[in-house]
Amino acid sequence: MLEIIICSLVTILPDYLFRRYVQGKRFGKEITFYSVWYELRWGITGCLMLTVSLITLIFYFHPATTNATLYFRTVPILPEGSGRVAEVDIGFSQPVKKGDVLFRLDSSKQHAALETAKRKIAEVDASLIAAEADVVKAEAQVQEAKSNLQQARDELDVKSELQRRNPGIVPQRDIEKLQVLVNQRQAGVDAAAASRQSADLRVSTLLPAEKASAQAALNQSQVDLDKTVVRAGVDGRVEQFVLRVGDVVNQLMRPAGVLIPEGAGQEKLQAGFGQIEAQVIKDGMVAEATCISKPWVIIPMVVTSVQDYIAAGQFRGGDQLLEAQNAVKPGTILALLEPLYKGGLDGVTPGSSCIVNAYTSNHETITSKDTSTGRAIALHVVDGVGLVHALLLRIQALLLPIKTLVLSGH
Repeated sequence: MLEIIICSLVTILPDYLFRRYVQGKRFGKEITFYSVWYELRWGITGCLMLTVSLITLIFYFHPATTNATLYFRTVPILPEGSGRVAEVDIGFSQPVKKGDVLFRLDSSKQHAALETAKRKIAEVDASLIAAEADVVKAEAQVQEAKSNLQQARDELDVKSELQRRNPGIVPQRDIEKLQVLVNQRQAGVDAAAASRQSADLRVSTLLPAEKASAQAALNQSQVDLDKTVVRAGVDGRVEQFVLRVGDVVNQLMRPAGVLIPEGAGQEKLQAGFGQIEAQVIKDGMVAEATCISKPWVIIPMVVTSVQDYIAAGQFRGGDQLLEAQNAVKPGTILALLEPLYKGGLDGVTPGSSCIVNAYTSNHETITSKDTSTGRAIALHVVDGVGLVHALLLRIQALLLPIKTLVLSGH
């Protein structure tokens, strides 16, 4: 309607004024309801053509969308395992800090495993003390075996010397028996040394390894026990937290609730523009937005990024071929917008629906020396009609509460 009024000012109105005041025609006489079309046909036709051209020019070079929302990411509250809730530490809606306890699961099994691991460490410590005593015992056995070996060698040496000096004074059989005894005592020394080495290895290697394994099992048990206490991973707010003692939660089917991170939905506005505007929407474009949760306020914004893909065209590989006609409707070009000034989105509720206008600016092209006069004039017109779109946005912002509260029928 606004475009028609503007276009009529340069088409229908001059035509009417010419016929009324120059030709002297009057309403109800020469100009009647039936003769309006014939008398003002050039003005009406020009108005309609100019209106269509103006609307096309405005909405193409200064795109607008009502598909704009302050989307925000939520963090699911999930335990790392599964179990029955034993204690709930927060209410239905409550702000939380990182590390705050949200709820606890039943931990009787984890406590039992932790206690078993502690007893295993105590058992290994006791075995270590006993092994140290075995080392002392093995050392004594080695000394005893060496003493016995030395005694047998001395006796063999004495009788061998007597046999050398006076052959036949000592029976050869006795010397052979003493040699066997020395060999036997040497084997005893070797066995005692091996026993001592085994005891040393048990003290220095085996039992420390068993203790390390027991300590690792203790640490694992402690980790499993800590997992029964679910804490907030980030600062934020818990909403609609209806978990109660006795509920069973797990990672796949029964999440406990959601945590909304602090500042979520207060930094960027996501807007979906029509695909025909893909060549117009660029990074750095100035935009304006008005949101339902903050009526009668125009928020200056800037386009910070434009998604290179349209979400409606994505598919997952499966066992069926893709059928293009199954697409319900064409997707949109997703653009991310940030406030032009700090705190621009203050007061806008995350998740709120908004109306966004983006404006094309050709200032650099117009001021370039390589731009012709005709093109500069055309670009001036393109930039100038953005004022009409800005006015339309302000009219929408003014009528939005009335439309929502009165005309919606609620």
